[in-house]
Amino acid sequence: MYSEGVMKKPKSKFVCADCGTESPKWLGKCPGCGNWGSMSEELVVSSVMQEGALPSMLQKHATPVRLSQVETAEVTRFSTGSAEFDRALGGGVIPGEVFLVGGDPGIGKSTLLLQTAQLVAGAGFVVLYVTGEESIQQVRLRAQRLGAFHDALYVLAETDVDAILQHVLKLEPQFLIVDSIQTMFRSHVPSAPGSAQQVRESTMALLRLAKDRNVATCIVGHVTKDGTIAGPRLMEHMVDAVFYFEGDRNQRFRILRAVKNRFGSTNEIGVFDMQSGGLIDVLSPSEMFLAERSVGVAGSAVVSSLEGTRPMLIEVQALVTPTAFGTPRRMASGVDYNRVSLLMAVLEKRVGLPLQSQDAYVNVVGGVQMDEPAVDLGIAVSIASGFRDVPIQSGVVLIGEVGLTGEVRAVTHLEKRIQEAAKLGFTRVIAPSGNMKRLDRDSASDIEVIGVGSLQEALRLALGG
Repeated sequence: MYSEGVMKKPKSKFVCADCGTESPKWLGKCPGCGNWGSMSEELVVSSVMQEGALPSMLQKHATPVRLSQVETAEVTRFSTGSAEFDRALGGGVIPGEVFLVGGDPGIGKSTLLLQTAQLVAGAGFVVLYVTGEESIQQVRLRAQRLGAFHDALYVLAETDVDAILQHVLKLEPQFLIVDSIQTMFRSHVPSAPGSAQQVRESTMALLRLAKDRNVATCIVGHVTKDGTIAGPRLMEHMVDAVFYFEGDRNQRFRILRAVKNRFGSTNEIGVFDMQSGGLIDVLSPSEMFLAERSVGVAGSAVVSSLEGTRPMLIEVQALVTPTAFGTPRRMASGVDYNRVSLLMAVLEKRVGLPLQSQDAYVNVVGGVQMDEPAVDLGIAVSIASGFRDVPIQSGVVLIGEVGLTGEVRAVTHLEKRIQEAAKLGFTRVIAPSGNMKRLDRDSASDIEVIGVGSLQEALRLALGG
């Protein structure tokens, strides 16, 4: 008798924010990825509402075809106008591609994309810049500072994804920028903007639009305190490419790093110089990173790190001092802390350096993050140089991976690293002996390359004793 006045409780489910695993009840540990505390409640949205919210022009249904009968099409990329951005993308933007750009607040994401929008518009393409965080007047002020004006560049202040879809269908741009996905919402989804459900549904709608209309789409994403893009990790699986815009806010340099790219290498990076007038391409990063290097100072070493197809010479500094406490302190900036601890253990056990009572501070100059094993030798030698207070001999570049037994292991693309060192005026390269048999001598004609098999041998050559 009371059933008529009782409202039916909406159905809900619990979804993991990291992997997207669904559960009818809350679980402390996700059964899909094993993470704790990642399950959050979401209201169930009916499929009828989802289909009805999309414009009718986008409601297409594919039919299965034989793979052998699929016609191959020539992939034509268009340039962003920035050589460094094109390098990170894999050669340019592909029509219909959807890529995600994340980075810390204030790092320069909006500046990079507004500059890119102006350059793409200047090449004859229609560009729509959608801002959900700023007014069009604020975007105008930034564009005035950057000089980013063009008749083919349109700006839209909107957060409703369905309204954005309608504007795209009318304007028909070739390049769409959405800044940012955390401010977007779909009216039929019963949750607040920025929630996992809204981010997922908004990304899916933009992805479907890009593929159906062949619109290259760039989505800006916020990052969490851990440095990962906020929202469900499923979003990163949905898009074609994921890029992180990195850098120290107190440094000039910014790096656009690819962590996923279906149409290019995930090892490529773009290097930019942040100036008052915007971001400038850095075509010779090695020269910029070594511009203020002090020669003849203990603890300073030059290493060669390969980022994709580009070798970069970077300075590594190490300061080693006696500890004032019972437990020595270790700090690492730009390199993995655990890797530094491992190399110090190898120096102590295999070389005999008494580092157990020493504080050690290791820093990569320029705010660059290095995770390639080929920089191990340079880090180890810089620590030994700082401990002995003996400078590394001038004109030396150190290349090699260090094993737990103290051996120096071979690295990839040694010829490219040597050519970069010779171009910048270095006279000697200390490299793994395992690379010497396969070394192209023509690439090393202008520089002396010395092969070493152990860390102890490398220290003797680099420090002169």
